[in-house]
Amino acid sequence: MSRAPIIPPLAAHGHLALTEQELIAWGERFGGVATAPLVVTITGELGAGKTTLVQAICRGYGVRDEVTSPTFALVHRYDAPASPVYHLDLYRLDGPKELTNIAWDEIVSDKAIVLIEWPERAGDRIPHIHVPISLQHLPDDPSRRLLYAGGHV
Repeated sequence: MSRAPIIPPLAAHGHLALTEQELIAWGERFGGVATAPLVVTITGELGAGKTTLVQAICRGYGVRDEVTSPTFALVHRYDAPASPVYHLDLYRLDGPKELTNIAWDEIVSDKAIVLIEWPERAGDRIPHIHVPISLQHLPDDPSRRLLYAGGHV
């Protein structure tokens, strides 16, 4: 039985310097080719565009609800035609020991798209097979973000 690759083709495109609109377009294309189960980790400083990217990925995957940051709720679940989408923001966690409180094991083992902001708070509990994405500010151009995806992070 043939199965679609777990890493969408656009994840392997290395790094790109993107405006916000280009970041949104990239995220929508990424979401359009994503297949569940898929865990995506998104790192970056405050204001780097993590939530903007998550919103675009969700839109591309088919989520019709408004996607907001789960900073205080920690987890938001959205329905999409192919599978649920979980958006986790781990910024307020002190470490991996607190993941049990948000049903971590159930979420990352679900047949879903799982988008995780601040994944470093999860330590070694991030699934081995995942797509890492990193967003960084460009010091010389505040209107652009440097995006690293896949094995290039």
